[in-house]
Amino acid sequence: MSLRLQMLGTGGAFAKKYYNNNGLLYTGEFTLLIDCGITAPLALHQLGISLDRVDAILITHIHGDHVGGLEELAFRMKYTIGRKPVLYIEERLVKPLWENTLKGGMGQDGADSLEDYFEVRRLTEGHPITLCPNLTIELIQTPHIPGKNSFSLYINDEVFYSADMTFQPELLQQLVYRRGCRKILHEVQLTGPGEVHTTLQELLSLPKDIRAKISLMHYGDEMELFVGQTGEMQFLKQHEIYML
Repeated sequence: MSLRLQMLGTGGAFAKKYYNNNGLLYTGEFTLLIDCGITAPLALHQLGISLDRVDAILITHIHGDHVGGLEELAFRMKYTIGRKPVLYIEERLVKPLWENTLKGGMGQDGADSLEDYFEVRRLTEGHPITLCPNLTIELIQTPHIPGKNSFSLYINDEVFYSADMTFQPELLQQLVYRRGCRKILHEVQLTGPGEVHTTLQELLSLPKDIRAKISLMHYGDEMELFVGQTGEMQFLKQHEIYML
């Protein structure tokens, strides 16, 4: 069955126009929310998508544009819908997500752990897991902020969805030439040095056949100035649905 991806937002951490880079992955009757940043609840509201339609959430790393909407989502799920959302998360992110990010606002009414708000499903990097009959996810650790864990996704052994990451040409080549990756959804930094992100110039240095597989996301509000300057690579658009 074909997968569909709807981008709730396609912007970087400081983008205002394009919202946080979060997406809904649809397969049959199952809907997975990839990251839940500050703007995710607003984007869902604007699209008329009820929280009841979200079957599970998967978090790539712990930055506000990827987890900042979890508090609102969890409170609304608990107090208005009456259920705990399923949360897929790499095991090394569980403690810091609660202790360093959510506990300050959500540690109340006897709640003292992530499990009080979510059905937590711990994942292990490099071990694919089937979320539903037509969706398998493998976490691949990719470098972002030194000392902080971040995980990109390999979907159904053929689609790479990057978290925030520095340029990793060897990984991209391995995925394409050895593992048969046919589509790459990659973050891009359009201006400035790529200290913790991948720059457009770095992506343009890739072989043409790899560039042809890449769609760009997690960009700044200056994106329109770069239309026509990305070679074979195309920008993903906010709220649009793409067949994977």
